[in-house]
Order: sequence, then C-alpha cells, then structure tokens
Amino acid sequence: MNVLKFGGTSVGSAKNINKVIDILEQYSKKSKVIAVVSAIGGVTDKLLACGYNAQLKDNTYISDFNNIKDIHFNILSELIPNTPQDISDKLQTKLNNLKSLLDGIYLINELSPKTSDKLVSFGELLSSFIITEAIKSRQLKAKRKNSQELIITNSNFTKAEVNYNISYNNIQLYFKNTKETITILPGFISKSTLGEITTLGRGGSDFTAAIVAAALDVEQLEIWTDVSGMYTANPKLVKQAYPIAHLSYQEAMELSHFGAKVLYPPTIQPILDKSIPLVIKNTLKPEAKGTQITKAYTSNTLSVRGISNVDNIALLTLEGSGMVGIPGFSKRLFETLANHKINVVFITQASSEHSICFGVNAFEAELAKTVIDANFTYEISQHKINPILIENDLAIVALIGDNMKNHQGISGKMFSALGKNNINVRAIAQGASEKNISAVIAKKDVKKALNTLHEAFFEIKTKQLNVFITGVGNVGERLVEQIKQQKKYLKDTLKINLRIIGLSNSRTMVFDTDGLPLKNWKMLLKNGDPASLDGFFNQTKAFNKRNSIFVDITANKDVANLYSKYLKESIAVVACNKIACSDTFNTYNELKYLSRKYNAPFLFETNVGAGLPVIDTLNNLIASGDKITSIQAVLSGSLNFVFNNFNDTTKFHDVVKQAQQEGYTEPDPRIDLSGVDVARKILILARESGTTMELEDIANTSFLTKNNLESNTVEDFYNTLIDDEAHFQKLFTQAKDNGCKLKYVAEFNNGKASVGLKEIPQNHPFYNLEGKDNIVMFYTQRYAEQPMIIKGAGAGADVTASGLFADIIRIGND
Repeated sequence: MNVLKFGGTSVGSAKNINKVIDILEQYSKKSKVIAVVSAIGGVTDKLLACGYNAQLKDNTYISDFNNIKDIHFNILSELIPNTPQDISDKLQTKLNNLKSLLDGIYLINELSPKTSDKLVSFGELLSSFIITEAIKSRQLKAKRKNSQELIITNSNFTKAEVNYNISYNNIQLYFKNTKETITILPGFISKSTLGEITTLGRGGSDFTAAIVAAALDVEQLEIWTDVSGMYTANPKLVKQAYPIAHLSYQEAMELSHFGAKVLYPPTIQPILDKSIPLVIKNTLKPEAKGTQITKAYTSNTLSVRGISNVDNIALLTLEGSGMVGIPGFSKRLFETLANHKINVVFITQASSEHSICFGVNAFEAELAKTVIDANFTYEISQHKINPILIENDLAIVALIGDNMKNHQGISGKMFSALGKNNINVRAIAQGASEKNISAVIAKKDVKKALNTLHEAFFEIKTKQLNVFITGVGNVGERLVEQIKQQKKYLKDTLKINLRIIGLSNSRTMVFDTDGLPLKNWKMLLKNGDPASLDGFFNQTKAFNKRNSIFVDITANKDVANLYSKYLKESIAVVACNKIACSDTFNTYNELKYLSRKYNAPFLFETNVGAGLPVIDTLNNLIASGDKITSIQAVLSGSLNFVFNNFNDTTKFHDVVKQAQQEGYTEPDPRIDLSGVDVARKILILARESGTTMELEDIANTSFLTKNNLESNTVEDFYNTLIDDEAHFQKLFTQAKDNGCKLKYVAEFNNGKASVGLKEIPQNHPFYNLEGKDNIVMFYTQRYAEQPMIIKGAGAGADVTASGLFADIIRIGND
C-alpha cells in the first residue's frame, strides 16, 4: 500500500488535478493507494478572510464566498464536462453549509478558534469530494473517506494534538476492510474525542499523511508538491539552489522548522518512530527524483546540507544586573510566554547572565512585551531589570547539517562571508549538537545573506560579482565589451561569474537585477531611465547584491563625493576618476579607512598609469617591507604623445587636437597640459608611499603661456595655442639644440614632489619613451642604484578599460 499526499498547488487547478489522477492511476496498477489531499491552492486563506470579514459585519464576505463557490464549480466542470446533476447538487449542498456557517458568524459577530476550525475544514472537504468524483469519471475505483472519522485529537483548536492510539486503531481497522483501489482522504482535518471538528495546524495535510503511513506501517511516504524536493536554499531567492538528493530526518526537521515550506515540521515524528522513508516529489515533474529522507544518513562530502530562513521575526531582550546569579528568571520568562501561547523560535543567553535574547513571530512581539513586563513589574520598578526591548524587521538565516560537527571552521566561514557583504548579525544561536547555526539579521538582507552563504558553501568554485558602471562613454564602452568578450573565460578559468547589473551615462541609466544582457546593452541604455547620481546609488543600494562593485569612469567631482556612501554599504569602488584620491589628505585617508572598516575594496590603479600595474607594484613593495626613497616618472600618456609628435614641421595646436580626438587627453585638454593631471598622479603615488601631502604642496612649473592658462573655454584655449605657436617652437628648438627631447616629468624625493617639462638627454631612460607610453622608476632601499621600472601604454580607452577590468578581477580573486 502506498500513501501519497498532494499539496494545495498540486490540486490548485483542473490541469494539475489531472496530473495527480495520472500519478494515482499509475500507482494503483501495482497496489492500493491512499491519497491525502489539501484544499485547492489559496482556498484556506480565502475561507479565513471570509470568516474575518463576516465577524466584522463586512458584507464583502458574501462576494468572497461566491468567489470560492465559483472556483470549485469551475474546476469541477473542467474535470467532468457535462457534470451529472447529482454531483453538482452534492457540491452545492456542501457550499450551502459553508454559507450557513458564514452567515452565523456574521450574525453573532464572533469567530472563535472552534468555529475557525469548522470553517477551514471545508477547504479539504470540498477538494477531496471533487477529486474523488473526477477519478471515478475516469472509470477508476475510488472512494473518499472523511479523515475526521479516523484521526482523533484533543480540543486544542487550530493545532490539535493527536491521540495516536485511537487514531492508529481507526486507520488500521478501516483499511483492513476497504476494497477500493484508490482512497482519497482530506488532509489537515480531524475530530476531538468530544466529536468537535479540529485541525492539525496550517500545513497539517502532511501530518495527516504521516499519521496514516505510520498507522499502516507502509514502506514509504510520498509528499507531492510543486518543487522537486527540498532545496539547498529557497529557489525563489537563490537561483543557484538545487534539490538535495538525501537528508536525515533531523536535517529535514531543521530545514522545515526554518522556513522550508515543502514540509510541515510535525510530519517527521510519526514516521521517525517507525523509520519510514519519506520522499518529496514534484507533481508537475513526476520523473524528477526529488528528496529522500531517512533515519540514518550522513554525507561524507558536504558538511552543510541546506540553508534556510524565517522571515518576520522580532528580537526581544530581557536584561538587567538583577538577573545575574539569581535562579528562576528563565523559568518565569518562558513560562509566561507559554501561558499565552507565544512560540519562541530563537534563544540565546550570554554566560554573564546579564541578558536573555529570544525571537518570536513579529505579530506576537507586542503581546510578548506586555505580558513579560507585567510579570516582572516589581523587578522593573526596582530597576533590577529593564522593560523588554523589541527590535523589529528581522529574520533568521540558518545553516543546517548533521555532519557540521565533524568539520571545523563552519561558523567562522559563515560569519566571515556575511561580514564581507555588510550583513550585520544581531544574535547567534548554536546548539551543542552543532546541527544548526542560526543568525538573526535584518529582513532586508535575507536574499543577499542566502545567496552569500549558498555561494560560500555550495558554489565554492564560483564567485559572483555584481558590477554597476557609471560614466559609460569611450572607456566605459570598451570595458563593457571586454567584459562581454571575457565572460565565459572568467567563469570557466577564474571561476568568476561577472554580471553587469547597472549602467549609466550622463543621460540615461538602466538596471537588471539578474544581469543586463550584453548583446544589446547599448539599446537598453539608450532607452533607460533619466540618469541621476543619487538615483544610481539608491538603486545599487536597494538591490543589496553580494560582492557589489561600483565602477566610476567619469572625471566628475560629484561622483567622487559619493564613494564614501558606496563604501559604507560594503560596495567596492573601482575608479579611474582621480579626484577622490587627489582631494584633501583627510578625504583620501577617510576613504581608505571606510574601505577597511566595511570590507569594501577601494581600487584606483587606473588613476596613475591606465592599465599599467603602478600602484599595485608600489603597494607590493611596501607590503614586503621595502621603503620608497624616490620616484621619477612620465605619467601623462597624453603629454608624452603630444611631445613625441610635436616638432618643427608640425603645429602644437594640431598635435594637441589629435591627442584629444584619439582619446588620449581629458575632454578638457587644459587639465592635461596644465600639469594638474600629472600633479594628481604623483600626489597619489606619494600618498600610497606613506607620505602625507596635499595637491598644493606639489611644485608645478607650467610650460604654457599666461595666455593659455587664462583661457575661459576649451575653444579659447585652442585659439591661444595657435597664437602662441612661436613659444612652443622655441621650447622644441632649445631641446633639440641641446641633444634632448621634451618630456613632462613628475618627481618625488625626500617628501617633496614636483611636475614640469624637462629636457631629457639621450642616456636617460625617458629619452626613447615613444608614443603615449608612460614610465615610472621606483628607487627604494632595495632598488637603490638600479630602479624598478614600469613602462608601457599610459593612455587610451582600451588600456584604461583593461586597468579597470583588472581591478574588478582583483576583487573577484580576493
């Protein structure tokens, strides 16, 4: 004999009910089958809403009832076209009884737990009747048996306690004599020893099936639902979650207690006593293996078997010096809660005995506070303890697994992963059995926490990076295309799943929580919402993604001013914008501090040498114990391009214009030619070397004329270059006559820095620096005579984009 239970979704439509009948038909070919069915999906909630409205004298209960009536008649007519009149009449009679009950609730203006149980019992009574008649219409032998005649309980309405001896005897006696191949039982419902209608608690249809299975000592119990078993995490929140093939009873109970909705927690107990295996199957995919739950099972490979969560938790704290060393406080506290039927889902107490922290369902928090404060009125008045403190909008996430106790470092790994993603843990609980590690966190962080932990414990080889890019112009376009090109390589080789969640330029911005499709990103951005710096930040924050990275490809001070807000949300910042790091030293230092405090990397390699590893090399030298004594560098690819292409046969204006058109200069070339850009770069290197320095401390000897420097617009600036061509030709001629080349050089030595145009002789490493290349020479205690030299392209959209890309990958490899 087989016992199968079908949940509300499985019987939620005529289409799904036909799938249920198909399954039962296949089973009935081999042996007798018992099917325990829930109410049609959503009907229990609708019944409760009807009753609530009737109690409030709200006439909408009538339209609500009519909606319930229509649902059942529509499903019946789909299952049995041209439904025989006697079947329709029987269904109508049952619905008339429901209407009479609702009218009674309306008249007496009361909905007691006893009446509520009678009301919601109609859900299973109606669905089981319709399903039975549908099975019969397909010429299968089936009979419906009212579970209220089999399962006997006490009178604890809404969650009655089963009298197993009587119930088992009833079940065994009935099925010993039954002849039908298929028996349909309504789940969830029962009767008390006094003959009153009771229910087994929400989700109690699972429990009904387990009681029947245990009474008949069947080989296996099957729970059929709308998912293919119990998952490693909630698949609606964690897309990478997958079904768990095998669990122990204890693991399944822990997961079901902590939010795995596919199984009602009390279900395990009856079958646990008899070691009856439980299989969770998918009605919509009957071929899927599902999850098998047995008494003895230990995974040799996975320490954590699943991650679960409970939402809408309130954390209550009882504390005070008067609790220390005084026995009885815990007893009084939890006895008070039990007397008022308030369920505690989480408990933790410090060894100092100064406080007890516990979690309850949020809707019970105020009642809990009221009754506890009343119980401890005297101690509160004497200031021995404080009134109960309530913290709302919380949730619990839990790691679960029998084998966790045999693996060291599980809790450390859990809290490290949460901490790195700015998920604050309010309280922790772990039993000595080490089968469950629970943490209370903000409700808004649940999705991020589940994904973070799932990545840490089930996707160890792959790390997801969620990138938000602002300033998508020339460089930004190259970066997006490089990411698009390398996406598969990153996933296959570096085990990094890089997704672009948000893009913005000066006009529009676009987001996709699952990652923008990069095949048509330009069109998506073009048709996006109006751009807003604050809006972009707020949306990035609202997504609350793990491993989030904000990439700034602007030269905008307002964007740089937002870095601190991103870092405080544990969102990493990657920037080619030099403004932040060359702002006041306090600003620079604050950003570095926030990066450490919130575990959010702040990387700005492209601030100095585009794609060259200048800052990374400098940091590695210092981290290894070396000390920088001097830096000499050509740090402007644009200026190097200009002076490599300017001679007595060209015009300075034309060369600068060419540099701008090819993307080597800033949109305003005055930033490059004035030396401000180079001064910012040497300032950043000086600061990274450990020197406290401001931008105004750097000596900047300009090669531009007064006329150039006083120009008001970019157009005016270009006009002055034409006017002052003789000045630039003179600079070139003097250098040429001295056997030198013009290079714009940055120097840092003995705590001082300077930038300016210099004549470089032939034997100097800078002399043969071609095109737009940069060069940096680090003189250190270890590289005292022969410097460490870094040389290569220092400007251009592609190399700058590759530098940003390298910083993103560096974060992924942390």
